[in-house]
Amino acid sequence: MRFGACVFAAILPLALSSCGQRDTSTSTEAKVAPANEVAAGNDAAPVASSGAQAFVNKAAASDRFEIESSRLVASSAASSAVMAYARDMIAAHTASTAKLKATVAEDPSGIVIDDKLSPAQTAALEDMKMKKGYIFDAAYVAAQVHAHDETLTELKNYAASGDNGALKDFAQALIPTVTQHLNTAKTLTK
Repeated sequence: MRFGACVFAAILPLALSSCGQRDTSTSTEAKVAPANEVAAGNDAAPVASSGAQAFVNKAAASDRFEIESSRLVASSAASSAVMAYARDMIAAHTASTAKLKATVAEDPSGIVIDDKLSPAQTAALEDMKMKKGYIFDAAYVAAQVHAHDETLTELKNYAASGDNGALKDFAQALIPTVTQHLNTAKTLTK
């Protein structure tokens, strides 16, 4: 067990530094920026950057990161608790994405969902793909704690002072769920 603690301590800084940033793209049925438009190096945002647009991009990227990282668990994790948590994350973040799409689809302001992963999120996923067993578990759990903590801050901030009423309601409604995800992830580190 001491070895596991050492591995976790060695991986935690890497996982935290590579998972902290949010991404900006989403594959959704609601208004979605074409992936090739973003990937082609187009520096201009598909829609003028507003508080609402930035929030939507962060929320969409967060969901995408959670889903993609949790899908890695089935083939890489050692812990049954981590596996169960990952199944819950896939279901919860798929539902969150659907709610976000529905909210954006009803918004007349022209918000476009962009869930493109940040370079840090992409690097974290690539790093996790090379890990197996308890080493993977430690990296995955550290990433979950960090990502949910960051998302919770974003949701609270937008719910308190966002510029779009429907998205403020969306953010407020997710706060209890993300709080629960964060607290559960923290118990997996013990």
